[in-house]
Amino acid sequence: MTMRKGLTSRTTSGRVAINSVALQDHISRNLLLQNLSLCDPVKSRRLRKALTETRCKKQCDSGMKAKCSQQQGAEEIEYVLDPAQPALTLAQKLGLVDAPAQRLTVDEWSRVKARSVDEGDSAQPCVICREEFRLQAQVLLSCSHVFHRVCLQAFESFAGRKCCPMCRKAQYETRVIHDGARLFRERCATRIQTCWRGYVARKWYRNMRKTIPPKDKHLRRRYFEEKLRELNDSFVQSCHTDIEDFLSEIDQSVTACRRVFGRFERENISEVHEEEWIRIQNKVLQRDIRDCSICLTPLCSPNLGMVASITPPPGRRRSVLLSCSHLFHQPCLEAFESFCLEETPTCPMCRSHYQKHLV
Repeated sequence: MTMRKGLTSRTTSGRVAINSVALQDHISRNLLLQNLSLCDPVKSRRLRKALTETRCKKQCDSGMKAKCSQQQGAEEIEYVLDPAQPALTLAQKLGLVDAPAQRLTVDEWSRVKARSVDEGDSAQPCVICREEFRLQAQVLLSCSHVFHRVCLQAFESFAGRKCCPMCRKAQYETRVIHDGARLFRERCATRIQTCWRGYVARKWYRNMRKTIPPKDKHLRRRYFEEKLRELNDSFVQSCHTDIEDFLSEIDQSVTACRRVFGRFERENISEVHEEEWIRIQNKVLQRDIRDCSICLTPLCSPNLGMVASITPPPGRRRSVLLSCSHLFHQPCLEAFESFCLEETPTCPMCRSHYQKHLV
C-alpha cells in the first residue's frame, strides 16, 4: 500500500508539473501573440508593428494569399488576409485550454459574402471614414461587415485589440474583396453612357429643330422667320458690292435662258396635219368657247365650220384657231403679236409657241 501510494503521488505530481509547464507555455505564447508588455507600453506597440509585418511576410510565404497579377485586364482575385493559424500549444493538445476555432471554408465565406451583398454593405460608405469605397482596398470580415482595409488597420491600432467596429465581435477573419470597386466601375460606365446618350439626343434634337417646323403656332412663326432671315442673310452675302450690276446680270441670264428655250421650241415645232386640226377643233367645241380672251367680245364663228377661203359677214371679224387649242379674233391676235417683244410670239393664254389656222 505504501508503495502504491508513493507511485500515485509521484504520478500525480508529474502530471501537475506537466500541466503547469503546458499552461505556462500557453500563457507566454498568448502574451507574445497579443503583443502585450507590462513593462513598456511603447515597446509593445513597436513589437506589435514588427509582428504584423512578420505575419504579412509569413502570409505571402505560406501561400494563403493568392498571387494576383497587376497587369491590365487581369481579374481581381479575393484572398484571405489573416496569416496562417499557429500550431496548437501543449495545453491545447492536452485539453487544458480550448483549441481555437477552425478557419472558415470556401462555402462559409460564400455565405458570408452573400449576406453582405444582400445587406448592400459595399454600396454604402465605409462606417469608419464615411467615404465611398471606390477603387480603394476593401476587406470583408467573417461577421459580414465591410470596411476600408486602411481604416480597419487604423481602428485595430487605435483600439489595441482585434474587434469588429460594428458588432464588436473578436477574433474575426478578414478577406480582401473588390465589390466596391466593381460597383464603382459600373456606376462610372453608366454615367459615361448616360452623358453620351444625352449628347447624341441633344444633337439629334438640334438637327431636327433646324429641319422640321414645330406644331405650335408661335414657335412655327418664329421658325419660319428665322429661316427667312437666314435666306436673306445668305442672299446678301452672296451678292456683290454693286446690287444694280448683280440684278442686271440676273436679267441677262434670264433673257439668255428664254432665248435658248425659244430656239429649242421653234426647232422642235412640227407641222400640224389636217387630222390634228380637227381634233383641236373638237376640243374647242367641247369647252364651248364663245368669247375672245383678248377683247372679251363674241367670236364670229363659234361652230368652227367656216374655212379660210370664205369671206366673213360684214361687221364680223374672222377667228384664228391656235395649235394649243385656244381661239381668238384675227385682228386681236395680230395686234398682240405686234406688241410682243419676243422674236417668236407665244399664246396669250398658255405662253406656248403655236401655229395658226383660220376658221
